[in-house]
Amino acid sequence: MKIADALKNVQRIFLDTAPVIYFFERHPVYFSRMEAFFHFRRNAGITIITSPVTLVECLVHPIRRGLSRQCKGYKHLILQGDNTEFWEIGAEAADRAARLRAALSITLADALQAGVALASRCDSFMTNDRQLSRIGDISVLLLDDLEQ
Repeated sequence: MKIADALKNVQRIFLDTAPVIYFFERHPVYFSRMEAFFHFRRNAGITIITSPVTLVECLVHPIRRGLSRQCKGYKHLILQGDNTEFWEIGAEAADRAARLRAALSITLADALQAGVALASRCDSFMTNDRQLSRIGDISVLLLDDLEQ
């Protein structure tokens, strides 16, 4: 599916951790898709939602390796990126996460990500985790299914 078609009628999109890492680290397969996504969403005025889970997951590797510059880059992208909202995990997100985890037997991190996406009223959830396509309350976009 073309990125423009996948994002039609999307105003708010949640970015799971993998797409952020693929973009930031210029993944050989997914970077061009993420670059096209960022370009399209900027022109379309789509708001990106991120969460503390994304921040934690993105920072672990650079912290272990002592890569403070990479940590700063991730923090900037996740916390202060253009038209990006960092959404805290509140009671509504936690409740939604618990219900998803109970129903789908997904990991706590995945449940929290989806809970934040739902609580923040996202239209879509971008990931590359096919298991998360079972979330029925939001449109899940898999990077593997997207083309420029």
